[in-house]
Amino acid sequence: MPLAVLLTGDNRNDVTGLEPLLDAVPNVRGKRDRPRRRPTTVYADRGYDHDKYRRRLRAREIPPRIARRGESHGSGLGTVRWVVERTIAWYHGMKRLRIRWERRDDIHEAFLGLATCIICYRHVQRFC
Repeated sequence: MPLAVLLTGDNRNDVTGLEPLLDAVPNVRGKRDRPRRRPTTVYADRGYDHDKYRRRLRAREIPPRIARRGESHGSGLGTVRWVVERTIAWYHGMKRLRIRWERRDDIHEAFLGLATCIICYRHVQRFC
């Protein structure tokens, strides 16, 4: 499972980073000599619930699984979304990322990349 991160401003809507984040996902090992170049499915919360974003995902041949606004929370997406929430909690476990002390975004992005490496290493270490 590839992990991609994107650093945006605090006052920007999450939806503005949807397509750049999809572009940041690395190739996934698939069948021999045919790496997948896109995620199998995109799971998202109610903030992404708009037909425009569903069309953009379908244009990339990615089926969207986006929670609908106005429906109860028992839509079934929570069984998959907790992985994202858990990973965000792991990032907040690292003090330099919980409170942003750096003024320069390249330094903060470097710490974000290091934290991503540590999270992936810890996750893989459990299976080895």
